[in-house]
Amino acid sequence: MNALIVGADRLGNIPDVLQQFGISIAAHVSGRDSSHQRRTAPLPSGIQMVILFTDFLGHNVMQRFREAASREGVMFVCCRRSVCALQQALGKRITEDCGACNGSCKGSKRKK
Repeated sequence: MNALIVGADRLGNIPDVLQQFGISIAAHVSGRDSSHQRRTAPLPSGIQMVILFTDFLGHNVMQRFREAASREGVMFVCCRRSVCALQQALGKRITEDCGACNGSCKGSKRKK
């Protein structure tokens, strides 16, 4: 699954956590650019999930990316930029989505 990460200047251990869930980072946007607050452009192609780090984003930037994800039918996760918060948010979100799916993806086989 390809993800767009929004928020934070550095990702630190975040890519390792995402890899445990079978998620790769397709793009990373810091959210600091003022055009991110006003622009209503579509998400980059091939994005299947948007991860918003709430402690590094303004309300306008978060709203813009949430609306873009909803408009394109892409799953989004909001959490603080910490390994624990990301693991909890992804675990909860993927469990909800896996309950409605009979597929055999990495989400059902991930480490706990």
